[in-house]
Amino acid sequence: MADQDLNGKVVVITGASSGFGKGAALKFAGAGAAVVLAARRDQILEELARECEAAGGRALAVPTDVSRQEDVEQLAQAAVSQYGRIDVWVNNAGGAALGRFEDVPLADHVQVIGTDLLGTLYGSYFALRQFRQQEGGTLINVASVIGKVPAPYFASYAAAKHGVVGLDGALRQELKENKVEGVRVCTVMPTSMDTPFFEHAANYTGHQAVPIPPVYDPQEVIDTIVRLAADPEDEVTVGKAGTLFAFTHNVAPGLTEAMMGKQTHLSQMEKAEPSGDTEGSLHAPSPAGTEVTGGWREK
Repeated sequence: MADQDLNGKVVVITGASSGFGKGAALKFAGAGAAVVLAARRDQILEELARECEAAGGRALAVPTDVSRQEDVEQLAQAAVSQYGRIDVWVNNAGGAALGRFEDVPLADHVQVIGTDLLGTLYGSYFALRQFRQQEGGTLINVASVIGKVPAPYFASYAAAKHGVVGLDGALRQELKENKVEGVRVCTVMPTSMDTPFFEHAANYTGHQAVPIPPVYDPQEVIDTIVRLAADPEDEVTVGKAGTLFAFTHNVAPGLTEAMMGKQTHLSQMEKAEPSGDTEGSLHAPSPAGTEVTGGWREK
């Protein structure tokens, strides 16, 4: 279906209160879709729902902690109860705990896995069950270039995003071998984008959490998510640097990982300003960082 055919489609979006999720919700709503908005920050979700309705779509806010299986199951049930079906499910919620692996509290690593990997697995599970029942649907999982090329100080995030890439690959194999043609699984792999992601991240580096340069406009990812809902592809890397790293990693993995390691260490541990430790919004939602962008490119 083309972009204009998103009118009337039902789209579930996790991590909808800021960044890619918020931007995608508004763009889907502008195309006439019914958006089911999921995140932990209920008041911000309600405000976004009103914005989506003003943009021309229908909207349902469902407060959800994706690391809780029962929350994600209730999200799927709420979407079907309200709209009768789910056409597109976007697993976008994510977080990170930055720092040397052994310096980051183990509970923080576990929460990153719970949100980024298990949250995606739960969403994929309930989405695919609904898609198989209605014989159609598109699953879009937001991974990361770090899901292909690891980066130091992002250990649990890299583990989770590698897991998402592997999960999606296995799901596509299952669908193909079972000759299921109406269901698609798409993986989006952004590089560093100007969102509130680093404002929300837990950080134990001793320095301010900053994006690994270069930093791109998050609208590139938002446009990709909406495009995939209309014209699905298996894997899409977003951001020229990420595309280059993904390509070189296929032909020279050792060299590419060495370059990523050096670049990340330089940006996180040498150039970033000193800062204290923080859990960010990893364990509990924060009122900060509610926009699509994070202001990093302006800085």
